[in-house]
Formats: sequence, structure tokens, C-alpha cells
Amino acid sequence: MRKMERKTAIIPVRDLHPFEGNPYKVREDEEMDALTESIQGRGVLTPLIVRPMADAAMGYEVISGHRRLAACRRLDMESVPVIVQPMTDDEAAIAVVDANLQREHILPSEKAFAYKMKLEAMSRQGERTDLTLSQVGKKLNSYEEIAKENGDSRNQIHRYIRLTYLLPELLELVDRGSIAFTPAVSLSYLKPEEQRWVLEEMEKNACSPSVSQAYHLKEKSQAATLTLEFTAELMEREKPNQREAVRVPWERLRGAVPESYDAKKREEFVVKACEHYARYLRRQRDRDAR
Repeated sequence: MRKMERKTAIIPVRDLHPFEGNPYKVREDEEMDALTESIQGRGVLTPLIVRPMADAAMGYEVISGHRRLAACRRLDMESVPVIVQPMTDDEAAIAVVDANLQREHILPSEKAFAYKMKLEAMSRQGERTDLTLSQVGKKLNSYEEIAKENGDSRNQIHRYIRLTYLLPELLELVDRGSIAFTPAVSLSYLKPEEQRWVLEEMEKNACSPSVSQAYHLKEKSQAATLTLEFTAELMEREKPNQREAVRVPWERLRGAVPESYDAKKREEFVVKACEHYARYLRRQRDRDAR
């Protein structure tokens, strides 16, 4: 990557724009509340990294610091410290991914689109700088480099990227923990219409596909023999871990359970809330009986 000139500046918030295609979401959660409180008390300690937009009159595109920018907007701040660094589109895409990939709480969808964006950017750079490798060779080299930098194996990176082929509704269920990662990867090989069948059966039967069920659906789809009838019959089969399960639509819990929690933490939160409410009801009954 070529050496780039950097300069620090104070830029009006109105002149800063999110990076187009940013795979990471800015969530309104407890972490954002804590960040906002920190900036309110101490200011922005780490400058945002931005690049000039193609049309200089349009302002700057944020490479690193989207959450800090959102917190500043929450606080109605007029300007923020930044480091201005010219970058090409591919250099910017790689920098956006790398700036956030090591965060503690990253949704599967964020990691999936981040890996995909970085792989595509690195592949384009390879096309321009290495004309001796085949397309397959360049892609394999990019996978290996990303794996070395981020700790996931080449196969795991490929599996994450497969999630980008899911319907948005299914991918959201993966983020919520309603569909496990391995079954989700298998479902990504289904055609969009076939994925829609699975989604409808999940809603109808209040269930999620097991590893085995998702694999069978993938096999049938790749053999061009998957039907709605087979999908319905397969998804209606009761799984041992789904017997006597109580299911509450996420929309009814949104706002009560922190969205940053994974499936296990959400379950613990709901159980503790129910236990607390049960104690409250017992105290009410005891008072009424006096």
C-alpha cells in the first residue's frame, strides 16, 4: 500500500459522511450510551480517520469512527477532530474493515460483509499489481492473508462470506441467535425462493433448522429436487431440544433486552426477569392474604 500524507484538522460534523457500503452497524445500545457519556465528559480523545470525497465540496467520508460520529451527533456537537488521509476506494474499504474487525461485539452479518468487502478489495488490488497469478491463485492468497491477520481459518472466512447469500430476514435471525451459524451456512446455498420456504416454515412451526435439517435442505437444493412439500415435512419434525419450548417474538422483547446480547445472554436475561416478576407476584399475594 502506498504511503499517504496525513494531516489533522477540526471538521464540522455536517461535512462528515458514513463510508458507503460500511458493513458495520451503529447500534443504539448500552455501549453507545457509554460512548456518548464518555465523549460528553471528556470530548473525542481519538480523532476520526476520514478521506476527502471525490467532490471536495461534499466533505469527507468516515473511514474509522462511525460510532464516535454518531455519539457526537447525539450530543449536537458542531465539530470533531479528524485525521485526513487520502485513500483509493480499495484502500478505504480495507481500512474500514480493519478498523472494526477486532471489536468485542460484532454481529455475524457484520463479519460476513466485512470479510467479503476486504476480499473483493484485495482481489482488485491483486489484479492490478500481480499479473502472473491466476484469478484462483490471487483469491487464495487473499484468503490466506486475511486469515493470518484476523485469526479465522481460510475455511471459516469462506463460511462467513456464505452468510451474505442469505435473505435479509434469515440473516437477521442469525444475528439474533435464532439460527445457529453452521445451519445458516448450509441454508445460504439454497435459492432465494427455497430460503423463503424455510423462513415461512420457521414462523409457522416456531422452530429453527438443525444442522442435519439444513444439510438435507442444501443437498436437495443442489440436486434440484427440493420442494416446498419436503421443506414443510422436514421442518415440522420435532427436535428434542425444541420440546416444551416457550417462544416469544423478538419484537415483543425489543427495547427490554439489550440488542448487543447474544442468544445465551438474552435467554439468561429473560429467565432472570421472569424470576424477578414471579417473586413480585408472590409478595403481592402474601400482602393480599393478610
